[in-house]
Amino acid sequence: MESSTYILSKSNEKPKVEYIETIERVETVEDRRHRNTTFLSEGLKVSTNKPTAEYEGRHRYDPDLQWAVAEEKKLVRRLDKKVCTWVCAAFFCLLLDRSNTSQALADNLLDDLRMNTNDYNLGSTIFNVVFLVAEIPMQLCAKRFGPDRWLPFQMVAWSLVASCQAFLKNRTGYLICRALLGLAEAGFIPENVLYLSYFYTGSEMAFRIACFWVSFQVSQVMSALMAFGIFHMGGVLGLEGWRWLFGLEGALTGIIGVIALFFYPQSPTQPSLYARARGPKAWFNEHEEKILVNRVLRDDPGKGGMHNREGITLRMIGKCLADWHMLPLYILSLTWTVPFIPMYFYQTLTLRAIGFTTFQTALMSIPGATLVGIQMFLWTWISKKSKQTLLLGVGCQLWAIPFLTSFLVVNFQDRPWVKYALIVLLVGYPNLIPIMVSLVSRNAGSIRTRAIASALFNMGIHAASVLGVNIYRNDDKPLYKRGNKILLGIVFFNIGMFIFTKVLYQRENNRRDKVWNSMTGEQKINYLETTSDEGNRRLDFRFDS
Repeated sequence: MESSTYILSKSNEKPKVEYIETIERVETVEDRRHRNTTFLSEGLKVSTNKPTAEYEGRHRYDPDLQWAVAEEKKLVRRLDKKVCTWVCAAFFCLLLDRSNTSQALADNLLDDLRMNTNDYNLGSTIFNVVFLVAEIPMQLCAKRFGPDRWLPFQMVAWSLVASCQAFLKNRTGYLICRALLGLAEAGFIPENVLYLSYFYTGSEMAFRIACFWVSFQVSQVMSALMAFGIFHMGGVLGLEGWRWLFGLEGALTGIIGVIALFFYPQSPTQPSLYARARGPKAWFNEHEEKILVNRVLRDDPGKGGMHNREGITLRMIGKCLADWHMLPLYILSLTWTVPFIPMYFYQTLTLRAIGFTTFQTALMSIPGATLVGIQMFLWTWISKKSKQTLLLGVGCQLWAIPFLTSFLVVNFQDRPWVKYALIVLLVGYPNLIPIMVSLVSRNAGSIRTRAIASALFNMGIHAASVLGVNIYRNDDKPLYKRGNKILLGIVFFNIGMFIFTKVLYQRENNRRDKVWNSMTGEQKINYLETTSDEGNRRLDFRFDS
C-alpha cells in the first residue's frame, strides 16, 4: 500500500442537492511509522504478524483493510466513552478507599485507636507487603477469568473491607483490615493497564493512563470534600466522624462495583452485558470492529498472540523475569517516587502539628492533588509532542531538590503558611506515572510479558511506598532532617538511573537499526518467519525511551 493511496466516498443512490463529494485520507504504513509504531515489520506478509486462532478478534483480522483517519479518530472517541470512562471510575473508587485513611488521621484516628505514628507506618507496610505478595497471583486471575469480570469483583471485595473499618476498636483490628485491603486491591492497577491495551495502540496509551491516574487526583479532592462534610457527622449515633467516612465511602465503592459488572466490555469484538441487552446499535458494527482490531494489531502484532481469557503459565512468567531489557524500569519503579512519598502520607499530620484544625487540614490537601493532576496531563502532552519519556523523569527529580533542601535547613514553626505552600508544591510534583506505566506496557512487547511486566512495575511502585512511609520516623520529628537527607540522596540516584536507561535503550535501538536496515526485504521476511525471538527481542522491535 503506497503512502499516496486515497479513497473516494460514494453513494449508490442519486446524489441529492446537499450531497458533498469528499476525499478522506487513508492511513498508510508510513503514517503509522511516523506515529512511532512499536514494530517496524508492518506491511511485510509474514505469518508472525497474524493473530493466533485463539485470539478473540481473529474473525475480524484483515491485513488488507483500509480506513480513513477521521473514521478511526471517531471510533477512538467512542472507545473512550465505553471503556476508558469505566476504568477511570473504577480507579477513582480504588484511591477513594485508599486516601480516606490519610483523611481519617485529621479526625484523631490514631488517638481513638490508641496508636502512634509508628503503628500507622506498620499498617502501611503490612498493606504494601500483602499487596506485593498478591500482585502477580491476582494479575494471573484477571488474565484467566477476564478483567471485565475480575475487576468489578475486586471492587466489591475491597468495599466490604473498607466499610468494616468503621467498626475498628484497636490497633490489631486496624492492622488486619490493612492486610485484607492489600489482598483485595492487589493487581488492580496493572490489570486495568493490560485491559486498556486490548483497545488502544501504544501511542494512545499514555493519555488514557493519564486520565486513569488523574481520576486518582480527583478522588483525593473528592475525598477531602467528602471528609469535610462527613466529619461534621461526628457524634451521630455515638460514632466518630472517621467511622462514618470509612462506612459511607466503602458503600459507595461497592455500588459502583456492582454497576461496573454490566458496563465493562470484554474486547473490541465482545460488548458489555449492558450493550448486549440493548442490541447491536449499542456497540460497534462489523466494519468498525474490523478497524478497532486491525489498528491495534498493526501497531503491535503481539496483542494477537493469545486470548484475553487465556491463562499465563509459569514458563511465560520465567521468560518475563529473564528479560533484562525491562530491568532498568523495574529498578526505577523502586525509587523514582520515593522523594515525594513521605510528605504525601504525612501532610495531614504535618499540617496538624503546625497548628491547622481538623477541618482546615481536610480541605488543605485539595490544592496539591489538583496541581499534580494538572501536571499529569501537561507532562503527558509534552511527552507526546517531544517523543521523550525518560528525560522528563530527570526533570521530575530536579523538581524535588529545592523543596527537600528547604525542609532540611529552615524551621517553619512560626511560618505555617510558607511551609504549607512548599508542601503543596512538593506533593503536586510532575507525576510521570502515566508515562512510565505506558512505557513499561509498550516496551514489554507482547500480551504475555505485558501482563507480568505491568504487575512487576506496580509491585515496585508499592515497594517504594513501603520504603517511603518509613523514612520519616518518630525520633526524627518535627523537622525530619535525617529523612530529608536520605530523600535527597535518592533524588540524585534517580537522575543517574533515568539517564542510564535512556542511553541503554537508544544504543539497543541503534544496534537493531544497523542490522535491520542492512537486510533485504526477503531477508527480513525470512528472519520473521524463522526466528525464535519473541516480543521485544525481535529485530523489528524498537524500545520507547
